[in-house]
Amino acid sequence: MGRNRHLKKRLWRWRSNPLRRHDDIVEAWIVLLMWAVVAVGGTIAGLVTSHAADEMFAAQRTERHAVRAVLLADTPSPASGGGSRDLVKAKVRWTTADGTRRTGSALVRTGKNAGSGIVVWVNTAGDLTVEPPSATEATLESDVLGLAAALALAGLAFGTGAVARYRLDRRRIDSWDTEWRVVGPSWGRKTS
Repeated sequence: MGRNRHLKKRLWRWRSNPLRRHDDIVEAWIVLLMWAVVAVGGTIAGLVTSHAADEMFAAQRTERHAVRAVLLADTPSPASGGGSRDLVKAKVRWTTADGTRRTGSALVRTGKNAGSGIVVWVNTAGDLTVEPPSATEATLESDVLGLAAALALAGLAFGTGAVARYRLDRRRIDSWDTEWRVVGPSWGRKTS
């Protein structure tokens, strides 16, 4: 019985009721539309974003590849105390797939000598780039991006619904104020 009563209380705007105003019906449709956008739109936005990000990461994995490079200058020795930052920018030289020698800056571990061989990542044009995410990292990141897109759409829907309901409340209050100006003076008279 308690559950049925609670459901009736939640759905009062949809039932026929002599006290129900037009604004109540509009508010019921706004709430229904808001939840539909959150449920359906959020799901679609999350899935589309996740799929697009996953395709982008897969494209990065196919267009980027590791090549051997040679360090052109010594890197400083690691800081004492075992600091957490043991990478520095250094000049490196590598050979592209077409045999062209290229030079650029890459992050290299500290304490390396000039002439040391290192691995760098290049794109199809032979330019230095960062290592693409692994399949597991890409899946996790695309899922997080999908969730963020779904939550952003949900926040936008809730915000829009809240603004619309606020405006309806302001309109109802203004209507009550107008009605009270008409009815109020007659309530203020004293009977004798």
